Amino acid sequence: MISITSSENKKIYFASDQHLGAPTLAASLPREKKFVAWLDEIKEDAAAIFLLGDLFDFWFEYKTVVPKGFVRVLGKLAEIRDAGIPIYFFVGNHDLWMQDYFEKELQIQVFHAAQEFLLNDKKFLIGHGDGLGPGDIGYKRMKKVFTFPLFKWLFKWLHPDLGVRFGQYMSVKNKLISGEEDAKYLGDENEWLVLYCKKKLTRQHYDYFIFGHRHLPLEIKLQENSTYINTGDWIQYFTYAEFDKNTLSLKKLDS
Repeated sequence: MISITSSENKKIYFASDQHLGAPTLAASLPREKKFVAWLDEIKEDAAAIFLLGDLFDFWFEYKTVVPKGFVRVLGKLAEIRDAGIPIYFFVGNHDLWMQDYFEKELQIQVFHAAQEFLLNDKKFLIGHGDGLGPGDIGYKRMKKVFTFPLFKWLFKWLHPDLGVRFGQYMSVKNKLISGEEDAKYLGDENEWLVLYCKKKLTRQHYDYFIFGHRHLPLEIKLQENSTYINTGDWIQYFTYAEFDKNTLSLKKLDS
């Protein structure tokens, strides 16, 4: 378990689902600039930054090639890391083919599954959130195909101009990947991430569960001393979570 203790004037930030590149690079550029401006602002008091997946709408790493674009956000992440601020990245369903580029080029630790963290003595379970809990059956089946080693090996032999274009098209058009159904609130009793969190609480205590993927800013009390937060997205809501020493709360970008 990774432990982080922040000083009194420092905060820990969480954001997810920027989907840069969707529906096109040009169309997502204003959102990328807005996200970069937010990163530039929070770097002044950030003890750590957690990116909870789907930073890109499509991402595939060939051995010597990564998708074109995103120079602003990649440069800002590099600047923040070079300043000594830790960044943790959780692979989402749109960037699940991320390998070691972030770790080698940016020194950003990458996780492919939910992880436990101890933040200022509060126990967190943090992840993207895709494929957890009951339901989401279609996506779970598709994820097994996409992460199957033979499928990834075959895909990498496509020329990047073809492979990236095809991947971007599928990412936008396929509802199982694009997550259009995930943007609808199902009610506490049917929210599969809520059910997942409640089941985890029967085995051990967590002060906070924090996920992305749902594209909805949610703050749901699970027990008296346990809360689930979903960070929303940077397409419609422009929301994020902030942990200031003892309390985790949802925030919305001012402009």
